[in-house]
Amino acid sequence: MPQNWEKLRQAAASLRYWILKATTAAGSGHPSSSLSAVELLTVLFFGGFFRYDLRHPEDWANDRLIFSKGHAAPLLYALYALAGAITWEELLTLRQKGSVLEGHPTPRFLYHEVATGSLGQGLAMGMGMAWAFKYLHPSPARVFVLLGDSEMSEGSNWEVLQLASYYQLNNLVALLDVNRLGQRGPTMYGHDLEAYQKRITAMGWQAWIVEGHNLPALAQIYQKALTNPQKPQFIIARTLKGKGVSLLENREGWHGKVLSPTQLKTALAEINCSQPRLHLRLSRPRQSLPAPHFSFNHSSPKSQQSFFPEKELSTREAFGRALAVYGHDYPQLVVLDAEVSNSTYTNLFKKQFPQRFWEMFIAEQSMVGAAIGLAQRGYLPVVSTFAAFLSRAYDQIRMAQYSRANIKIVGSHAGVSIGADGPSQMGLEDLAFFRTLRRGIVFYPADAVSTFALLRQALDYRGLVYLRTTRPPTPLLYRWGEKFPLGGSKTLRSSSYDKVTLVAAGITLFEALKAAADLQAQGIAVRVIDCYSIKPIDRATLRLAARQTELIVVVEDHYPEGGLAAAVREAVNGINIPVLSLAVNKIPQSGSGEELLDEMGLSAKKIEQRIKNWWR
Repeated sequence: MPQNWEKLRQAAASLRYWILKATTAAGSGHPSSSLSAVELLTVLFFGGFFRYDLRHPEDWANDRLIFSKGHAAPLLYALYALAGAITWEELLTLRQKGSVLEGHPTPRFLYHEVATGSLGQGLAMGMGMAWAFKYLHPSPARVFVLLGDSEMSEGSNWEVLQLASYYQLNNLVALLDVNRLGQRGPTMYGHDLEAYQKRITAMGWQAWIVEGHNLPALAQIYQKALTNPQKPQFIIARTLKGKGVSLLENREGWHGKVLSPTQLKTALAEINCSQPRLHLRLSRPRQSLPAPHFSFNHSSPKSQQSFFPEKELSTREAFGRALAVYGHDYPQLVVLDAEVSNSTYTNLFKKQFPQRFWEMFIAEQSMVGAAIGLAQRGYLPVVSTFAAFLSRAYDQIRMAQYSRANIKIVGSHAGVSIGADGPSQMGLEDLAFFRTLRRGIVFYPADAVSTFALLRQALDYRGLVYLRTTRPPTPLLYRWGEKFPLGGSKTLRSSSYDKVTLVAAGITLFEALKAAADLQAQGIAVRVIDCYSIKPIDRATLRLAARQTELIVVVEDHYPEGGLAAAVREAVNGINIPVLSLAVNKIPQSGSGEELLDEMGLSAKKIEQRIKNWWR
């Protein structure tokens, strides 16, 4: 327990001083939302509860702090300035171009490993880190997550409450800043702290209520919560938005607004900070702990090939089999699945590596958030579910790019080819979304061999990769050991007198090959390209085809907007050639895969008809 309460009060005053100075200097920010959590974080940081060696941020024994309430970033940066990690002058670069002190935290700021600010995501990221510390490479480190009461309306947080309790993550500590006011007015429960406590306790956490501006009371709660916890801990603090500045305190209409220079002068006098450049030390871990070391183990080609019989195999099953092989090669590989592992075939990995498989149940948002947390701790997460259900986690996936997270996402059951389950199960928008992600990669294999090879490419690429798999079995197109480089393609049929280029990927590639064979017999030479790498796309091969043929036809089991055809058009931009898109142009219904492909104009017969019509 801390003894020098006066020093902590001075620290709180210093934090308020710099929060106001930095936000006014920036001309924007969230001072009122930062001020409410000052004492809550002051006691955590400088009361001896948060253990962190600033000289060695990578130390595996360091506690971690995540501001899920990312708009309180001025408080986050001021805490580390007070600890001596950054200078007070640097703090005044808040929100300026080129500064690592962005409006909401990103990993550009060394001491915050994830990007937050889209509310309701930090707790899942913290859960992923807590898993790593407890189960994968045991450490005494705790993970603290600051939440705002407004974001407790997000369902993703309640997903985590269930999962963290189920997995007994007693090293995860949530700090709830209940300041009563959201962006436009009061929050759902206001200052009814018991309402939060009842719900959180019912989820299997230990929940504590505390006066959030009372330093000794906070220290006492931290002491209780962090002494041999048996459950995840949740500290519910009653606070006032804008605390310490009468113009702001507990007043509506100040969310996301900063003080003018004149108002700042009055507020600083009210705070009466006697030591604005105070420095306090953080407690260090009792013992340093190295991060886990992973060495690559390449399984023999013979053992790899044994997973693929010489027969038709769906790419979803090929993915599951490949994953089980690569589990030996990549000791850092972990798999998260949303209760569909018997359909995505990740159960094959689970059978061999149960300690590295996490059943996320039907909680896709938390699954992606946890994967980000695991990735930031050096693990290699593969996230798997039906492509359609990934849409629930689009925001988490979007935020993963700002965390620079090295995660792999696999969406199965893509397109109308899945058949009778109907449109709710058909991923038809996924390519468009994943193509928008900066530095993201999109692969769409057609057979088992290419699936195996592209999964290896995905695992070796540092960044976000999406791999699209399909439900029906497909014949083997390629020989074992064939290479599938990033940004490449495979030209499966070509001649010097081709008139048409057919571009396809995945399930429609086989329809394109059938159509090309039939057209060849009728005197129409057709080139066929397997565009397995949709992003980056093989621009050189496509532009060559655009110059050598008279029409490009793109066939894809996806809605027309933003999919493969859009990528091809961008690749051949500037060359005068028509690009015909054959895609899913209406809302599908149940039926067999063959019936639905035909109805959407994606069967070999319909492809052939469209090209013959053009030929005439």
